[in-house]
Amino acid sequence: MEPNTPHVTILIVEDNPDDAELAVIALRQGGVKTPYRIARNADEALEFALGRNLSAPESADTNAHTMATIPPTLILLDLKLPGKSGLEVLKELRAAPATRYVPIVVLTTSILEEDMIQSYENGANSFIRKPVDFSTFLREIDLVCHYWLETNLQPKKNLFEDVFSDNYIAREYRS
Repeated sequence: MEPNTPHVTILIVEDNPDDAELAVIALRQGGVKTPYRIARNADEALEFALGRNLSAPESADTNAHTMATIPPTLILLDLKLPGKSGLEVLKELRAAPATRYVPIVVLTTSILEEDMIQSYENGANSFIRKPVDFSTFLREIDLVCHYWLETNLQPKKNLFEDVFSDNYIAREYRS
């Protein structure tokens, strides 16, 4: 699976190293060549997604500076994180102009209906329970990536790049 636009990245927000590795394996086995980043907590997720962290995190063959200044194209978000919850991360991402329209797929072990409702109320694009069976997990990751990276249409990346420029900030204050 090839990304349909330049600067396409996936942000995996997962505090459990085993679950993060399973997601990476699922991406690779599904043929997803899209670069990825792993955030192990809410603060890292917000730094990476909002372009505030210029250090090189764990990634797959990509320019860390570019990834740090362009929002991810897809976010896979766990709800159970240390410190701030995934729901708090979701709210902050939806409040930020740079990530307001980035697809966010909640990928969680939660079986609580309330978590699902709150996820959608706060702007999640999808809610998926992590399957126990690895082959089912592979299929679900493949479907999610295929849909959000290839089928779904998203605004041009220069819109996101503009958000980080001084011109955007100046225009916002003039309006």
